[in-house]
Amino acid sequence: MEKKVTYRVSMISIAVNVLLSAGKLVAGIVGASGAMVSDAVHSLSDVFSTFIVMIGVTISGRQSDSGHQYGHERMECVASILLAVVLFATGVMIGWGGLNKIISGDYENIVIPGMMALIAAGVSIVVKEWMFWYTRASAKKINSGALMADAWHHRSDALSSVGALVGIAFARCGYPIMDAVASLIICVFVAKAAIDIFRDAIDKMVDKACDDETVDAIRNTILQVEGVQAIDELQTRLFGNKIYVDVEICADGELKLTEAHEIAENVHLAIENTYPLVKHCMVHVNPNLSKTDYIKE
Repeated sequence: MEKKVTYRVSMISIAVNVLLSAGKLVAGIVGASGAMVSDAVHSLSDVFSTFIVMIGVTISGRQSDSGHQYGHERMECVASILLAVVLFATGVMIGWGGLNKIISGDYENIVIPGMMALIAAGVSIVVKEWMFWYTRASAKKINSGALMADAWHHRSDALSSVGALVGIAFARCGYPIMDAVASLIICVFVAKAAIDIFRDAIDKMVDKACDDETVDAIRNTILQVEGVQAIDELQTRLFGNKIYVDVEICADGELKLTEAHEIAENVHLAIENTYPLVKHCMVHVNPNLSKTDYIKE
């Protein structure tokens, strides 16, 4: 399912970006807008990021083999990191361009853009914002960090177009400096999104534990299984976009081995059937030899 969703979203993204880039380039040349020409190049760079997503998800979706017995899910994290770097570089370039314009102070020689460039910027904002929400929804559906990173790349393009729109509009009104100011503001938003994506990908690569809400939900599910008297230890770790669970449960110490095994198997199935993101649950049974009633914690 992950591959199908990713490929569908990616192909739509590629088609939209190619058409949008061509339209922006024509509008930038005809409308004499350097900002719009730069925005066209930015949109075309999104095609590259989409290919990274497709490659990352394809590799991460491969079945386990003798050399990679725990699967390849972390390759999607690698794709997310690459996209975060590209996104951060995009933000820096936008900010650097605006800073150079402010430092130079050469506003008199700036060519006033035409109306066609202004319209193209508006269309770009609408299209790229739609692509952001569409890709974001698909990323949440399949829990894909790489696809979520690509969604934020669309948002960065929309913000870039906002900067172009503001710059073109104010340039036509006699205030070309606002183009540069808008670029610096956009740079901050894009850079923050890139850092958030990077941190999330790193967390998934270093076996970070699940959030407290998820752990509590898993704990409650385990305690509801018949025969489980308590939980001695519960550990979780993120592995790419999947979760591994290791749990030590406490059961009646006088049970037969087959009965204890059945309880452990029921815990295993309860976790994996209740939480689709859990790739595997390892259950260890500790005996409760106390004659007193054991209170579940």
